[in-house]
Amino acid sequence: MVSINTNDLSALQNLKVGDEVELSGTIYTARDAAHKKLIAMLKSNTKLPFDINGAFIYYAGPTPAKNGMAVGSIGPTTSSRMDIFTPTLIENGLRGMIGKGNRNDDVINACIKYGAVYFCAIGGAGALYSKFVKKATVIAFEELGCESIKKLEIENFPLIVGIDSKGNNIFVH
Repeated sequence: MVSINTNDLSALQNLKVGDEVELSGTIYTARDAAHKKLIAMLKSNTKLPFDINGAFIYYAGPTPAKNGMAVGSIGPTTSSRMDIFTPTLIENGLRGMIGKGNRNDDVINACIKYGAVYFCAIGGAGALYSKFVKKATVIAFEELGCESIKKLEIENFPLIVGIDSKGNNIFVH
C-alpha cells in the first residue's frame, strides 16, 4: 500500500499500474454535466470554480450526508462518460482522476503526455468510501444537485492505479 497526498504530484510519477494507494488531501467531484460546464468555461476563458492545475477529480455524485458524516454514499460512476472532456482538462492541469472502468486512447495518451494518473474505485463500495471523506463543500453548479462540484477533504481513500503516467493500463489483458 502506497500513501499519497494530492499535494505531492511528483509521487504520481512513481506509481505503477495495479498499485494499491491510500489517497489523502483535496479532490473534487464532477460528473458529465459538470464536465460539460467546465469545458465551456475553458473555451470562453472563464475562471474555473477551482484551480485545475494539479487537481484530482472523482467521478461521483454523493448522496446526502447522514449521521454526522461529511457525505452519504459516494461510489464511482463510469469514467468513459467523461472521456470526451478529459484530455482537455488534463492539458489544462488535471493530474488525477478517480472512477471505474476503462478509458479511451485519447485519455491514455494525455496521461502519458502530461503525467496524469487514473485511479480506480470499486463500484458498489460507496457507503464504505464515505467513511474516508472528512469534509465536503459544494463549490459550483449547485443546480445540478448531487452532481454539483464538491470540494472533498479525504484521508486514506483506498484506490488502485488503473492507468499510470506511462500509459500502462490495468484493463489490457
